[in-house]
Amino acid sequence: MTLAGATFGAANLAWSQEATFVMSTNEVGAPTYNPVKATMLNAATSMIFDRLVVQDADQSFHPHLAESWEEAPDGMQWIFHLKQGVTFHNGEPFNAAAIAAWIPSFTGTDNEYMVGAIDKVEVVDDYTVKFVMKHPEPNLLFNFSSAFMGIPAPKAYKDLGDNFGVTQAIGTGPFKLESFAVGQETVLVRNEDYKWGSELSDNKGPAKIEKLTFREIPEESTAFLELKTGGVDLLLGVPTDFLGELKKEANVQVLTMPGLDVAYMPMNVTSAPFDDIKVREATAFAINQKEILASIYGGVGSEAHNFLISALPESEIDPKLNISYDPERSAKMFDEAGWKMGANGIREKDGKPLTVKLWTQSDTEFKRLTEAVQAQLKAVGMNAEITVFDSSAIKDQYKKLTEHQLAVRSYNWNNADIIEWFFSGERLGYPNISMWNDPKGEELKTKAMTQSKTQEERIANFKAYHEYVMSQFVFAPIYQPVQNVGYNKERLKLPEKIRATQIESTSVLDMEVVE
Repeated sequence: MTLAGATFGAANLAWSQEATFVMSTNEVGAPTYNPVKATMLNAATSMIFDRLVVQDADQSFHPHLAESWEEAPDGMQWIFHLKQGVTFHNGEPFNAAAIAAWIPSFTGTDNEYMVGAIDKVEVVDDYTVKFVMKHPEPNLLFNFSSAFMGIPAPKAYKDLGDNFGVTQAIGTGPFKLESFAVGQETVLVRNEDYKWGSELSDNKGPAKIEKLTFREIPEESTAFLELKTGGVDLLLGVPTDFLGELKKEANVQVLTMPGLDVAYMPMNVTSAPFDDIKVREATAFAINQKEILASIYGGVGSEAHNFLISALPESEIDPKLNISYDPERSAKMFDEAGWKMGANGIREKDGKPLTVKLWTQSDTEFKRLTEAVQAQLKAVGMNAEITVFDSSAIKDQYKKLTEHQLAVRSYNWNNADIIEWFFSGERLGYPNISMWNDPKGEELKTKAMTQSKTQEERIANFKAYHEYVMSQFVFAPIYQPVQNVGYNKERLKLPEKIRATQIESTSVLDMEVVE
């Protein structure tokens, strides 16, 4: 922490604060702060860009840049009433015209699906917009609450083109982007004009913290030492195996929140032997979730048996389709696929050993998890050779559509549409690492994504989609972590209650440096 002005009085000193956060390792390497075009964003995004709606920890939705909204009974129109007196960091006004310019900018991007149900935007008056829908979209409020729907300044977005989010990122958020080095750090400074915080924050703005640095540290052990020695103030993602060590530190507090992550092992269905569903089934049932939870994570978190976090109703599928460790079933399916156990403990078929490529990223926790998976695959006769990629580069490797067969990955998302993101036939390579493109899967995806008239219908349709994905064994579920946030309690004061699904701008507005 540094103090900006020694001549300030005590009251002003409280406003001249700096803090350093470390991003979660699964956010390392985000290449842009363009929320419209990005396929990966990080925790700093919500500090720069506000959204129409924010989501509380209990999954409920609350007004932010939208003061209120109404949905037509048939779901074919939504009217949003916008907050007045809001400006972008460059002075552009936030109004209905900004919304009308923003929604069409998603056309042709990977994120187009988030506004795909909107046929057109009508400006009713300066602070009222009407969304005329192509079809009902019961997920609209979730989409509007997403970091990918942070609202950019319209003129700057147009003028900067592909440089928006790279050289400059201009929103209405409580912090302005000062500098950004991909894979290294992002520096934000307080938006002194900010006074439109949502009801999820006691402080409506400006933020109490004057300057906020987000560092990207791919090695968890390095981040841990930085927190321990005072080099950083807060870790957004504390690996479970460091919890014991952190709790021994008198100056460190650990905040545990419900998890939004699932660790899983996608299988490339276009690469032999995983083009054989029996091999995929055998591989999926070789993963011992209980053993991994105990040995890698010390029992903190929970086992994953399907693709969604257990807080979502769409995770409650037919129990017969959940995948749980079953070595006998695994061996039976390998045998049926023609992969017989060899004398050296590795299965063989047509004289070839069962040796496959297993990709992972360089973070310590990923490597440990991948080594555990490797050992479990070895136990059923599969020799998995690990290749480690830098966290910021692995997505580019997947996009090459070439060599990967198995991978250990995790995602962070609290909506069932993550199934579409990772298994849509329109997203092969990355994010669809499984390279799965199945006609029935596409049909169920379309029904779930575009033909659900109510939330109840959407849940039912996504359950059906989820169940079909599970039946095809395109991945193996592994683990659901909790969110562990570690911070130096002698330097940072956090709000007593975190009113968001994770640490974001709503929480940071209420934080302050206490030293």
